[in-house]
Amino acid sequence: MSSILPFTPPIVKRLLGWKKGEQNGQEEKWCEKAVKSLVKKLKKTGQLDELEKAITTQNINTKCITIPRSLDGRLQVSHRKGLPHVIYCRLWRWPDLHSHHELRAMELCEYAFNMKKDEVCVNPYHYQRVETPVLPPVLVPRHTEIPAEFPPLDDYSHSIPENTNFPAGIEPQGNYIPETPPPGYLSEDGETSDHQMNHSMDAGSPNLSPNPMSPAHNNLDLQPVTYCEPAFWCSISYYELNQRVGETFHASQPSMTVDGFTDPSNSERFCLGLLSNVNRNAAVELTRRHIGRGVRLYYIGGEVFAECLSDSAIFVQSPNCNQRYGWHPATVCKIPPGCNLKIFNNQEFAALLAQSVNQGFEAVYQLTRMCTIRMSFVKGWGAEYSPPEARGHAFGKVGTLSEGPRPCREIANVPRGLPGKDSSGSPEPFPAGWTGPLPRPREERDAGRQTVTSTPCWIELHLNGPLQWLDKVLTQMGSPSIRCSSVS
Repeated sequence: MSSILPFTPPIVKRLLGWKKGEQNGQEEKWCEKAVKSLVKKLKKTGQLDELEKAITTQNINTKCITIPRSLDGRLQVSHRKGLPHVIYCRLWRWPDLHSHHELRAMELCEYAFNMKKDEVCVNPYHYQRVETPVLPPVLVPRHTEIPAEFPPLDDYSHSIPENTNFPAGIEPQGNYIPETPPPGYLSEDGETSDHQMNHSMDAGSPNLSPNPMSPAHNNLDLQPVTYCEPAFWCSISYYELNQRVGETFHASQPSMTVDGFTDPSNSERFCLGLLSNVNRNAAVELTRRHIGRGVRLYYIGGEVFAECLSDSAIFVQSPNCNQRYGWHPATVCKIPPGCNLKIFNNQEFAALLAQSVNQGFEAVYQLTRMCTIRMSFVKGWGAEYSPPEARGHAFGKVGTLSEGPRPCREIANVPRGLPGKDSSGSPEPFPAGWTGPLPRPREERDAGRQTVTSTPCWIELHLNGPLQWLDKVLTQMGSPSIRCSSVS
């Protein structure tokens, strides 16, 4: 820092002195530019003294320190863009901060980022870090069943899942709703876009409160089984059609990306461009070119989010997410570019696990499927991608989901004009100016993509924490009551 401080004003020097963490030379220079940019803005509004007071006293009862909100909600500093409250919270409080999902505004903050006012508060002491909730242990009766083999899981792999576009206008009840990211999530006029869905089901969060132990369990020896956070929160496998390619990636960082580039993978990045496959065909090659920046996965506060960074949509099949909205477990959801979706919630899973223990071994074993999430790049699968004669066999009804409460803050909304939507927000497979993949050839449309193994490029996530928890519960429960026979 000594090499740059002689060229900085005294107020910037003092503020940089309170910076958290150590950075290399380039980061040091960027931090200095970020502080200079903020100082310049606050001088015009007379808030500089309040900023210094907040930073030096570390007091949450200081006033809001505001800067104008930009059109896209982000602040650009030296060719890098970020959300302003994240930039300055990372600078002065949490150097390991990865995403806005990790922050929650204090109740006293009048200009919190999620309020979407013309001014946004950047006082780092008006935000708090989202903590991972402690999951209560599951009470499991000790080995009460007859020894047998494991029951089969419900298999949706040979059925045609229904499809849904990005879920707008839906707000789950009773769950923490993170701050809404910048446009790319909400249209600039603040209205949510109207999105078409191919089914008509009531949306909303199911009743997930754990049931009391059934009378049959009241007199049993109950053992608490606790959740333990593993070193690697998920394992990711990459597939091309029905063939697995490359080694499994084990994610240890709370934020990581899966992209189509060729840099060597590290703990925060799984690069698919490096992987070779002698059986790769032209359709897979074309799809791989459009993966681009791919998808960013966040694991924060016991919740998993997927954010589409690619210029093409991603398609997600998450039984946990589908349960939240009352959809069929095999529903495939399309996430357009620049939007994100909560694809797993530990607390919801814990409540389901507590309920399932009361219903027996088989019910608990079925939850194994909920810990697996499938995600395809560029091309989706399901009823919309099936031959006409097969579409009648898709799960659920086909229709339009009635509009729910708005705005939807937990799930980001598609801004008008993005690929996949016309100017009115209606579905438009290939709008004017589309630079993404070309329409599928007729022979491919006729063949259809009914299952995920029909998509050129896809990944499968295994959530290690919930899976290990299930394993401990099943081990404690013993074996299923259904005997194994030659026809089971």
